[in-house]
This record gives sequence, structure tokens and C-alpha cells, in this order.
Amino acid sequence: MKILITAFEPFGGEARNASAEILEALPGRIGPAEIRKLIVPTAFERCSSPAEREILSFSPDAVICLGQAGGRDAITVERVAINVMDARIPDNDAFAPIDRPIDPDGPAAYFSTLPIRAMVAAVQAASVPARISDSAGTFVCNCLMYSLLRFTAERMLSVLCGFIHVPYLSGQAPEGLPSLPFEDAVRGVAAAVEAAAVPCRTESGTA
Repeated sequence: MKILITAFEPFGGEARNASAEILEALPGRIGPAEIRKLIVPTAFERCSSPAEREILSFSPDAVICLGQAGGRDAITVERVAINVMDARIPDNDAFAPIDRPIDPDGPAAYFSTLPIRAMVAAVQAASVPARISDSAGTFVCNCLMYSLLRFTAERMLSVLCGFIHVPYLSGQAPEGLPSLPFEDAVRGVAAAVEAAAVPCRTESGTA
């Protein structure tokens, strides 16, 4: 069983990205799953291509994308990605689309195919705050989630796919914004990944 996990490079003038630091700390195997890690650009027009290539070469059973959501106080597993790009700040290519579709011919939204409730329950069982989120935003995180769900659907790939947002890490958050200790964040994400591996194992018949 194989799971591809992606994270983003720093953006918006920040020196760090919590998702990348968490990804780096994850082990190479979580539960029954071999883990492949990939950092993708924080850029609307370049974020999905590296992940799509990795999906085709690695043939994962699931793809879990990580992204930083500064201001959130819990690990949030996203339910849905919407077909819009609306940037509060420019991406790392200085591109700042407003009210533009990701795919002019695509559906309005794609829903995560990951077991989101089981993942949230697993994070909470690891004593880390977590909840389901009904908005992945309209920045590059949402764009990546939408693009990969579209990619796997259009190619009819048997790959579970979805997105997890993580808060700022302790020592990273601007004053007054919530954060999560690094060890808790890594433990929580690992618990979510392991929970996602259960339907993969069942579907593939792997022990």
C-alpha cells in the first residue's frame, strides 16, 4: 500500500510553511502504508503538475495534500474543493487571480474521496484538536485539491484523494493567532494518514 503526501513551500513572504515542516518529520512508513513525500510550488498554475506526475509514476492508493491555514486552531480535514481561484495575496509566481475558475469546463466542486470523519476521529483520539472543514479557501490549497480530484476522476484512477489544513506551528504564528506544538501536529497528521490507509487496505485486499 502506498500513500503520496504533498506539502507547500513558504509563501506570502513567510520564511516557513507548517505543512512542509510536518511533512519532513513524517516517517517513511505509517501503519501499513509506504509514504512518498513531495513539496509542490505555492503557485496556482504549477501546483498540480508535479503531483500528477508523481501519481502516474508512484501509483499510490491515496493522495493526501497538506497545506497551512494560518489562523485556524485545529487540524482540519477538508470536505470539498470549489472551482474558483480568488487570491487575497499573490502566489509565488506573483499571480493573483480574482473570481476565475480553475477549469472553465469543470464541475462547480469536487468532494474529497478520503474517509474524512474517520481521519478527524483518529486525530482527536491522538489528543490533537481536529474537525471537518467545509471550505478549503480559494487560494492555492483549494486549487491543488480541486485539480488532483479532477485528475484522478478524469483518468478513472482508483486513488483516494483529499486535503488536510494544518495551523501555524508554535513559534511561527504572529502574535494573537493560534498555533499547534510541532510534536502534536506531526502526531495528528500521522494519525489522519493511518486512518486513511484503512479503506486503501480494504479495497486492495492487502493485509
